[in-house]
Amino acid sequence: MSLANGRTYLAIPGPSVVPDAVLRAMHRASPNIYEGELPDMMPGLVTDLKRVARTDGHVAIYISNGHGAWEAALANTVAVGEKVLVLSTGHFAIGWARIAEARGIEVDLLEFPNGGTFDLERAEAALRADNGHAYKAVMAVHVDTSSSNRNEFAPLRKILDDLGHPALLMADCIAAMGCDRFEMDGWGVDVALTGSQKGLMCPPGLAFLFFNDKAAEGRRRLRHVSTYWDWTQRAAPEAFYQYFSGTAPTHHIYGLRAALDIIHAEGMEAIWQRHETLARAIWAAVEHWGQDGPLRLNIADPAVRSHAVTAMSIGKPNGTRLRRWCADEAGVTLGIGLGMASEDDPKSDGFFRFGHMGHVNVHMILGLLGVVEAGLGALDIPHRAGGASAAAKVISGV
Repeated sequence: MSLANGRTYLAIPGPSVVPDAVLRAMHRASPNIYEGELPDMMPGLVTDLKRVARTDGHVAIYISNGHGAWEAALANTVAVGEKVLVLSTGHFAIGWARIAEARGIEVDLLEFPNGGTFDLERAEAALRADNGHAYKAVMAVHVDTSSSNRNEFAPLRKILDDLGHPALLMADCIAAMGCDRFEMDGWGVDVALTGSQKGLMCPPGLAFLFFNDKAAEGRRRLRHVSTYWDWTQRAAPEAFYQYFSGTAPTHHIYGLRAALDIIHAEGMEAIWQRHETLARAIWAAVEHWGQDGPLRLNIADPAVRSHAVTAMSIGKPNGTRLRRWCADEAGVTLGIGLGMASEDDPKSDGFFRFGHMGHVNVHMILGLLGVVEAGLGALDIPHRAGGASAAAKVISGV
């Protein structure tokens, strides 16, 4: 007998849980796309998006997923045959690098272990060696969804400034904008991108590209940018359709408006604190379970762990076994071990992930941890019982 009947819980690192208020906002007849409520809400929506990214710069909205945001960022800043430096701490920086290569851009890839963060000395050495300033951009991921590590950008900005290097600093914030602290202007990031389906608590389908005046100037030096990817009109439209280079994603706009209302009612500082507390509760549970078993956090140093996603190793095939038990017997879907394949574990069956981003609270996280603990017991996977209780102590402040 399965106990999974009832409302399921998608505890993967995106798409995240969509609030009922967002679903209600989207559940409506198709609106007028020429005048009235929909066009009128756009200026306020743009302002509130920039509040999430902590920028006074510009934002362009695309009907796209994160891969489209990668392409848009490059299309507006780097020409065919030019060069970029990519700093990789996991699967998704490599994915962005491949998009660059497919566009005819030369990529220098600096890879760092997925259990840590950038080696700033290596990054500085690469930039110092670029005497001719061939690098048009330094690209990196804020939170890698696969490894769950978190990278800081202010130190990279300092290196660029100290060297007088003109490269744009570009940040993929898809996994954690609206969850982990990110200060675009304060950290000196020139281009930041995210999607609708994680911290912004909407269904997949929208991508957002934030850019400052320096990046806008970089766009103006390019001779050819396709009409669709060009951020110029999207960021400063003369007509409503230009926000989207065509027909608007009508119902997504209503959902995004509702999500931004939720975000700003709580406040960014409070949101960041909520995610940090719930993340620490998860870490406490995993570390407790792991005392008597194979389970371990992928990121050993708490200082570089994301507050939005947690990746874990438990040994093959137990990652896959545990995910299937949680889904089939309890209605909880855990994330797969993305980007963790090795010769010993080619299908990443020894890994799994928790998504704890956006619309999450105490009872959701404690429910998730209780289900996982039940699954560990049901599958006879060695662990020390009491992980959910360890998490509860973090939340209660004990």
